[in-house]
Amino acid sequence: MIKKTLLTLGLSAVVASSLMAKEKIVVFHAGSLAVPFSQVEKAFEAKYPQYDVQREASGSRAAARKISEIGKAADVMASADYKVIDNLLIPKDAKFNAQFATNEMAIAFTPKAKYADEINAQNWPEIFLRDGVKVGHSNPNMDPCGYRSILVTKLAESHYKMPGFYEKLFGYGESYKVGEENKDKVIVRPKETDLLGLIEANAYDYLYIYKSVAEQHGLKYITLPKEVSLKDNENAEFYKTASFKIDGKKPGELISKKGGAMVYGITVAQNKKSPQNKDGAIKFVNFVLSSEGQAIMTKNGQGVINPPIITGDASIIGR
Repeated sequence: MIKKTLLTLGLSAVVASSLMAKEKIVVFHAGSLAVPFSQVEKAFEAKYPQYDVQREASGSRAAARKISEIGKAADVMASADYKVIDNLLIPKDAKFNAQFATNEMAIAFTPKAKYADEINAQNWPEIFLRDGVKVGHSNPNMDPCGYRSILVTKLAESHYKMPGFYEKLFGYGESYKVGEENKDKVIVRPKETDLLGLIEANAYDYLYIYKSVAEQHGLKYITLPKEVSLKDNENAEFYKTASFKIDGKKPGELISKKGGAMVYGITVAQNKKSPQNKDGAIKFVNFVLSSEGQAIMTKNGQGVINPPIITGDASIIGR
């Protein structure tokens, strides 16, 4: 009888535990954060087992628009360009912006890429223009990596003293429209991580990508000179000499993006629908900004900003 009672109590505890639904935390984030944020999720849930982090990766601008235009509910939004939060979310859909990580642009490829044994940090622009060589970048209207790819190309034109490099390679003019690329030379997808499987399948040769993502996926890559990699503020004035227009908040509106150091931002979504889990959102953002979160970012090849640079009203996270 005692054994039966204990068994019944044990089963009841298991059933009760399974019925206790965990609290969801919905996180929209840049595709380049997929690997580090999967590790952040695991560490966060181990520390706070009452939560279930549900992540949705996309281009940063697309992630912001899910909140500001489509009206989807979210708790946290993390962008590969902190200015996306300033431009598309603040003040109606977010109140603060925490700059927490850095990165740099690189050129990724596999050993099967054309001229893989020849390409280096000095000759890649010349190789890109060779017949038969195909390059990939993400959509600049949806993903910061996309417009950064364009900016890197324009900076390279000046740095390597190759007049007409941008026009010969892409020929987009001041802005990009879906489908206008020369499909024999260029492949474009919504976000940079959409292009990873294609390069591994040898569908094209070279990819404009964040250095951290290239490392995380085991790709060979060229470390670009600081003058074109958008790595830090040492070359801030030179970076600003390159610009490109992308879609703005309103249909038909274009805004100009100038070159600048690569800085990631994170915020709590704040509007009528968001956050749905205020306490969870606060804990998640503070975890990302903590030493634990920073260690995960560093392990995945990204620089960290310590302490984070926070603008706006961050009282919701106690800062």
